[in-house]
Amino acid sequence: MYDFAIVGGGIVGLSTGMALYKRFPNAKVLLLEKEKELAMHQTGHNSGVIHSGIYYKPGSFKAKFARQGSQSMTEFCQTHNIDHDICGKVIVATSKEELPLLENLYKRGIENQLNIRKIGPEELKELEPHVNGLGAIHVPMAGIVNYKQVSEKFAEIIRENGGQIELGNKVEKITETTDGVVIETNKKTYNARLLINCAGLLSDRVTNMSGYKADMKIVPFRGEYYQLKPEKRYLVKNLIYPVPNPNFPFLGVHFTRMIDGKVDVGPNAVLSFKREGYKKTDFDLKDFTEVMKFSGFWKLASKYMKEGLEEMVRSFSKSKFVENVQRLIPEVQEEDLIPAPAGVRAQALKSNGELVDDFHIILGKNCIHVCNAPSPAATASIEIGKYIVNRIPEPTWMKVTV
Repeated sequence: MYDFAIVGGGIVGLSTGMALYKRFPNAKVLLLEKEKELAMHQTGHNSGVIHSGIYYKPGSFKAKFARQGSQSMTEFCQTHNIDHDICGKVIVATSKEELPLLENLYKRGIENQLNIRKIGPEELKELEPHVNGLGAIHVPMAGIVNYKQVSEKFAEIIRENGGQIELGNKVEKITETTDGVVIETNKKTYNARLLINCAGLLSDRVTNMSGYKADMKIVPFRGEYYQLKPEKRYLVKNLIYPVPNPNFPFLGVHFTRMIDGKVDVGPNAVLSFKREGYKKTDFDLKDFTEVMKFSGFWKLASKYMKEGLEEMVRSFSKSKFVENVQRLIPEVQEEDLIPAPAGVRAQALKSNGELVDDFHIILGKNCIHVCNAPSPAATASIEIGKYIVNRIPEPTWMKVTV
């Protein structure tokens, strides 16, 4: 009998395991991951940005956890000698129409207690000489890191504390009992007093499997990237973002210097026909059918029809993608971009067509389900882990460390 079983070996599941040992040092912790490696999906396919929390609704989990998480993630990297760089970023208005949106974003950042500042074209040129902009917000606390390396360190800490990490274990059945949970995988059956679902792209299915029905479904959106050719990396010093379109729930195409020196350009955002589908040709009949039958998807699609079609065009037309990129850096040409690995975002969607905009956690009897944890979950992972563990009532079967 394990005290805690975590489903999902991405950065949120691993940070939760680490947090469990801080509160319950003598606990027996099991982490189940269906892949042969940890952090194979959202964690291993993201842009590696340490986010500030500027975009998120004041008072939301995203705003609070991103702000706190940028600090705790930075401190963790410093403590464990993980390569990172608090390089800062600029959010750039490229047209007069975007200046009021930039002002609104600045006010939101101030509400979120961030130390940011507005800058004009001259100072923008000092920070990013090749960027075209009428004004910008400088966000000095944003940074970059390799979240797979962070995840490996989380796993190391779990194992050092006696935790058991089982790879290649796909959860197939969950039965909640009076005093715990029975978890059947493709390899073995496990018993635990409490299950914590951090299954990311499959979190809704794990929730349903354990007998809980959330009014939401994970709809996968693939973010497709290019990279600047090595000889063109000088065009980008750090992180360059556009002013996000308030009528579309994604941040738009941006430039991200990675911790290994590469520069990612993207993403666009298109519906993925497979939950873990990183190529345009990836297709899973069950995943596709589930989305097509979900009324919430069609309500969302009708609302964002224009923007969605533009994203699809950019997905198949490199020249259209480059036109979008040139709004920020006019010097970028089509031949300067080479294909880069894509990522898939697990976005929870309600049946009424509304995106679940914040992190969403369901507390069950002997289960805790993290049902929505898209970006900035990697930045916020340490804080999410703490939050989950602090929601656990004081167990009668073990001593709690205060």
